Amino acid sequence: MRKIYLLVLALAFFFSSCEKDDICDANTATTPRLVIQFYDFANPSVLKNVTNLKVVGAGMKDGIIFNPTATGDSKYLTNGNTISIPLKTNDNTTSYTFTLNSGNSNPALINVDNIQFDYTKKDIFVSRACGFKTIFTLNPTNPYKHTIADDKWIKYISVEKSNIENENETHIKIFF
Repeated sequence: MRKIYLLVLALAFFFSSCEKDDICDANTATTPRLVIQFYDFANPSVLKNVTNLKVVGAGMKDGIIFNPTATGDSKYLTNGNTISIPLKTNDNTTSYTFTLNSGNSNPALINVDNIQFDYTKKDIFVSRACGFKTIFTLNPTNPYKHTIADDKWIKYISVEKSNIENENETHIKIFF
């Protein structure tokens, strides 16, 4: 009988030390990216597709990967009307070069604009398994700085949502 008590006691200690696995669910919200939609400047209510847009962060050699299955430079190009780009979680500004018609054989058709986004950030605890996520608030008085490297292709920028808490809404509209 004593051996049975010892066995039950040992099993109780063994199972009491087990913890459930901490695995972050793929559906858990993480640090959101900045969602940008492109519109026709002449008809502001109409979405407009960009052509071979390449977005490169300041100090970076390669652009943001929009087509992970593509090879070569084509993985950095997009032709849609909406993009999502990350903001730095360790700084209060992020700068990007937006190149329209990137890789075109005619240099006159390639247009480059630079945009710097200014914001504050806040780290929020999600869970023990997922850690922290960062949410951003665009600077209310000066959310961006738009400088032109070549011919200006971006005509106007509109901030739609200053609080960047998810990727389900448009934060910035760019008219060209």
